[in-house]
Amino acid sequence: MILHPQLDQDSVIIGQFPLCLLLLLNDSNYPWFILVPQYEALTEIHQLNEQDQQQLMRESSQLASCIEQEFQADKINIAALGNMVPQLHIHHIVRYRTDPAWPAPIWGKVTALPYSAAAAHDLCIRMRSLLAEHGLQAPLDR
Repeated sequence: MILHPQLDQDSVIIGQFPLCLLLLLNDSNYPWFILVPQYEALTEIHQLNEQDQQQLMRESSQLASCIEQEFQADKINIAALGNMVPQLHIHHIVRYRTDPAWPAPIWGKVTALPYSAAAAHDLCIRMRSLLAEHGLQAPLDR
């Protein structure tokens, strides 16, 4: 599967679930993860077959549960917008009442603050370990 150039530029691949790639968005303002179903031509969830829709919901729910607990989130925002990047992808953003955009949506509120290479690497390792600890299929390195 080929990632849309914007996703490829703005994120780091953490690994892979049965249906989706798991990405870390390179913006340390928020713990921000993206699931990308491994179909290049899809733009909408309803374009997945029923089995893949259910698998997407499982993977999204598993990810949300893990990050809510790990990051002690006040709220997890989950969104599939696609206005700028048409390839189907689902954002999972940890929100805090103290974050720079609260309570508004995050888009366009503050400039992205990229992770250092070491911090991004460490967070990817932490996420792989976290998912494995929760008995989930740990994403695989790519």
